[in-house]
Amino acid sequence: MDNLLSIVTFLPMLAALILAVFLRGTDEAAQRNAKILALVATIATFVISIAIYTEFDPSNTGFQLVEEYEWFGGLTYKLGVDGISVLFVLLTTFLMPVVIGACWSVNERVKEYMILFLILETLMIAVFCALDLVLFYVVFEAGLIPMFLIIGIWGGQNKVYAAFKFFLYTLFGSVLMLVAMLAMWWDAGTTDIPTLLNHEFSSEAFSLMGFQIVGGMQTLMFLAFFASFAVKMPMWPVHTWLPDAHVQAPTAGSVVLAAILLKMGGYGFLRFSLPMFPVASDLLATFVMSLSVIAIIYTSLVAMMQQDMKKLIAYSSVAHMGFVTMGIFAMNQQGLDGAIFQMISHGFISGALFLSVGVIYDRMHTREIDAYGGLVVRMPAYAMVFMFFTMANVGLPGTSGFVGEFLTLSAAFQVNTWIAFLATTGVIFSACYALWLYRRVVFGDLIKESLKTITDMNTRERLMMVPLVVMTLLLGVYPALVLDLIGPSVANLVDNVQSALPETVTAVASAPSH
Repeated sequence: MDNLLSIVTFLPMLAALILAVFLRGTDEAAQRNAKILALVATIATFVISIAIYTEFDPSNTGFQLVEEYEWFGGLTYKLGVDGISVLFVLLTTFLMPVVIGACWSVNERVKEYMILFLILETLMIAVFCALDLVLFYVVFEAGLIPMFLIIGIWGGQNKVYAAFKFFLYTLFGSVLMLVAMLAMWWDAGTTDIPTLLNHEFSSEAFSLMGFQIVGGMQTLMFLAFFASFAVKMPMWPVHTWLPDAHVQAPTAGSVVLAAILLKMGGYGFLRFSLPMFPVASDLLATFVMSLSVIAIIYTSLVAMMQQDMKKLIAYSSVAHMGFVTMGIFAMNQQGLDGAIFQMISHGFISGALFLSVGVIYDRMHTREIDAYGGLVVRMPAYAMVFMFFTMANVGLPGTSGFVGEFLTLSAAFQVNTWIAFLATTGVIFSACYALWLYRRVVFGDLIKESLKTITDMNTRERLMMVPLVVMTLLLGVYPALVLDLIGPSVANLVDNVQSALPETVTAVASAPSH
């Protein structure tokens, strides 16, 4: 099918335009029609995206399904996917119908709410498909706007503060990335990403304001991109916007934020930092892995102290993203495989956990852990689903959460045994805060009067959870579904990075650490 990527990318935007132009009224029927149209559009987008999967050839490590057109001012509209980006496109299209299902309880400005999520889907897919620097930057930054509005309009009590904090943190990092992109264009004479992947940026050391810049221009460009991607992940210590954004965001906003938007940072490291600045990546790998370990341990300990369910799960996300960055900067096959697998797995698990909080929040209108207890008596189906995703979040073997953590820890062990040892403590801490949360909310005596009439999950809520349960189990018992798809592209990336390093650096990198 010609223009397959463009169709999948812009179908949600087309649905948003139809909603904006043709849907009138604010009555209950109009609200229901807006939700149905958004749901149909996201399901259709996912169905069409399956064609991307069927036409994709994993053995081909280059970009496939490429579309290229003249844009404006000499710029190029260019889309394509490889073994890394195709998975994130499928993750986005798979999760968006679930996200729209989570919007069903919203009854305020419903049309605008649906329009923003549809626009956001288009921008997220475009980020993973863009093969031009300018196009990537435009869609990468434009994605801030719908999420800013979703948090700022439909969020909680401190929604405006959380929305501006989210916006300003991510925007500041991206300004530095824009400067680096201009330098790349000046040096290479093109904004074409496949061409830039084969361009060798200078790694010769030079002096700047009295400081010796080891790694040369690569180091400066790496740090500029790092500022943007580290905030987006988010990495410690630039993670503080995430708990506020999650707590104030509506349930559907939290699902998108945790399941898809955070992955843009990891994808950026894989698409730009490692292949384009390999010398700088190698020089700063230990630094980034150290930050990752701090994130894993520190945010896990902070999670144990939380009284708000959403904030606890938000800190848990920061810890799990620490495993991702640790795996990426191990810069070996296992590490990159594990990092990508962890991002895909985290999309399903974290999305389900935020949906689980949303289920009881819709009934009780509070996220305070102390407000619950003994829910298993009234909500057995909910207790079972919540238990499953709690165990998956901990990394129980047989679930997708185990595979990503095991691979990243194995990769880190090959590079630095101390980093691997310290990161492993995060697995123990995650069991502490996750099981503590579950026991406080679900088990115990049902003594609170307000909970004695609470109802179990309805049909819509169960249907939302089913695909997430299936994928978490499927990837847990058959990880080859992902690993076979990404394997050749990851191997090619590792080979290109290692071949770009000076021989002395490569020898040190390949030597075991004790």
